[in-house]
Amino acid sequence: MNNFSKIGFVLATLGSSIGLGHIWRFPYMAGENGGGAFVIFYLILAILIGASMLMAEMLLGNKARSNPLDNFTILNNLNKLLPNTPIQDHNTTDSKSGSSLMWLGFSTIAAPLILSFYAVVMGWIMYYLFYVSFHLPTNINEADVIFNEITSHSLLWQSVCFFGVIAITGIIVGFGVKRGIESLNLILMPLLFIIFVGLLVYAMNLPEFSNAWAFMFHFEPSNITTKTIIESLGQVFFSLSLGVGAIAVYAASAKQNENLFQSSVWVVVSGIVVSLVAGLMIFTFIYHFKGVPSDGVGLLFKSLPLAFNALGSSGAIISMFFFVAVLFAGITSTVSMLEPGVSILRDKCGFSQIKATFVLSLAILVLGFLVILWANAEMELPLIFGQSLFGVLDSITSSFLMPIGMLIILTFVGWKIRANHLRAWTPYLPQWLFVMWLWILRIVAPAIILIVLASKYFDIVGFINSLLA
Repeated sequence: MNNFSKIGFVLATLGSSIGLGHIWRFPYMAGENGGGAFVIFYLILAILIGASMLMAEMLLGNKARSNPLDNFTILNNLNKLLPNTPIQDHNTTDSKSGSSLMWLGFSTIAAPLILSFYAVVMGWIMYYLFYVSFHLPTNINEADVIFNEITSHSLLWQSVCFFGVIAITGIIVGFGVKRGIESLNLILMPLLFIIFVGLLVYAMNLPEFSNAWAFMFHFEPSNITTKTIIESLGQVFFSLSLGVGAIAVYAASAKQNENLFQSSVWVVVSGIVVSLVAGLMIFTFIYHFKGVPSDGVGLLFKSLPLAFNALGSSGAIISMFFFVAVLFAGITSTVSMLEPGVSILRDKCGFSQIKATFVLSLAILVLGFLVILWANAEMELPLIFGQSLFGVLDSITSSFLMPIGMLIILTFVGWKIRANHLRAWTPYLPQWLFVMWLWILRIVAPAIILIVLASKYFDIVGFINSLLA
């Protein structure tokens, strides 16, 4: 197996995490959910349980070193051995006794579902890179027209760009972990940070930066709703790629003695920084150009082109660099969404890496094309529970499959695996930190997930407020 280097593993996990989840989804979710209330809950959940959940999924993959379906079976069998038994070839471990545990990996289906609509958004990025960078809008109305054209009318452009994203993703995954994924992240992640720092400095020099700061960090208790809490937890899962097998697959290719706690903290903290920078930057430009923070999925595509246009003749060049960086950051995430399913087809069906990539990519192309058709104004397809297919897939994955998938991992690692095994497998944790991590795995994180999921069906916040009144 071609393993990640230490920096390669961190950057690959960071690439899976950062992508559009932090750059595109976080700002528009904050805008739709009142700013400060959403941001504060997101930060609390990400810091309180994000790193612990990330480490749990990393541990599952790193010790089992298999695909997301077999990980549970293999780790369950390792759990029957003495903690210090040398771990060599896990795949030779008898799996028949635990074959029924494969169903615990059912949430892996979320990865290709996410990719089907995520790659559509990546297609918009590609369109903005190759066309809009040379036809930058001069006001918010022009920005609206351009965005509506690509998302609701231009079926050909959307389809071509969407196909291009899936093709690029498939080629990278086809090359495998070392040659494809690690090489990509070593180049693209540093480039993204450099461009973002430059744009943040530019935004900080605009008078509207203070407005953006107030919108993101001014906490209004009246803005707390059930939807805000659910969406903030969903954003934690979406931004960290939790519960869909992506992190476990990457961890399976990391070294056995990898400090998973250190890696998880790096990923969570870096992701939070990128989210806050993206939010401050985008909301500054929104206020500067008289836009609306609650402008939904088009927030990124309407505000930044206006900012680039304001830079004069250099705007087109900077726009190209920015959308190249976002495109590449997104590609690192699309790769992580494709790899879990590919690993399952490879291990369970005997497919080669290339064949598995081709088969799964073809299925995602079909579903993604349906997403595009549903969004096209000329098609006039009926809404599904009041949403387009895009919205349905987003809700199912971020608000249900990802939290449930992570709840299964937390329960399995926290309660099924013996504490002395977990202690032996995490020698880099001080005893007090191990106890705290185990407590979060067993009690805190599952409780938060269950409460938030219950809030989706019962107005728990309203009930608590009525008690306090």
